[in-house]
Amino acid sequence: MEKQTVIVIGAGQMGSGIAQVFAQAGWHVYLNDLQTELIERGLAAIRKNLAHQVEKQKLSSEERDAVLSRLTPSTSLEDAAGAEMVVEAATENMKVKKEIFKQLSGIAPKDVVLATNTSSLPITELAAVTDRPENVIGMHFMNPVPVMKLVEIVRGLVTSDQVYEKVYDTAAALGKTAVEVNDFPGFVSNRVLMPMINEAVYTLYEGVATKEAIDEVMKLGMNHPMGPLTLADFIGLDTCLYIMETLHEGFGDDKYRPCPLLRKYVNAGWLGRKTGRGFYTYE
Repeated sequence: MEKQTVIVIGAGQMGSGIAQVFAQAGWHVYLNDLQTELIERGLAAIRKNLAHQVEKQKLSSEERDAVLSRLTPSTSLEDAAGAEMVVEAATENMKVKKEIFKQLSGIAPKDVVLATNTSSLPITELAAVTDRPENVIGMHFMNPVPVMKLVEIVRGLVTSDQVYEKVYDTAAALGKTAVEVNDFPGFVSNRVLMPMINEAVYTLYEGVATKEAIDEVMKLGMNHPMGPLTLADFIGLDTCLYIMETLHEGFGDDKYRPCPLLRKYVNAGWLGRKTGRGFYTYE
């Protein structure tokens, strides 16, 4: 497909990863965030990832430089006016995302796809704040984006077939495998994954086993590449809590009630790898 321009809104772990895969696929990318420092942090993560690929001889230094040349820092949503596609990857908060999509309605051209990388929030509700709900769609990448192949494509109530097909084709052009899912809390990935993580936290909370034992059971007994508590630290405990709250509120079922220990760690600021402490301690 013809390479175009995309604006990725949010330069955090997910946003920078999404920007990287678009740039590696030949797209020009605006990497947008509120502050220059946040964008620089995202670009530094991309440079680090690309350097690893060069070291492993998966990428030449010339290809690395070409990828980096396609990345443009952006602190203004006005840059969406020059993009053929928008991928929002801001913090997992409906109020924040709605404000972004309201602004995009007055900036982005009418035929532009407005995709969100939300991991659990309803696409239909987000689309309703725009003047073009048929153009809004979920494009949920997995973390780490440059490595993981899956993209969940989530249709809202009125998402058009044309928009779905464009996003499906785009995912394929990025080297990803797209799977269509319906607009339910948590979609498929987090509706299945997060209750498992939450139950692992409950087994720790209730003293069933140590964190190391819980992770070993799932790695060696269930052949998971990473234990659920280690995975929670990698994802971010605040993100895990927010998704469990979304599931609990969305379904009204107490089987999705977040474990009090998870909430306690988040309140303490123990958010996992990104803060140096979660269920485990990191240097």
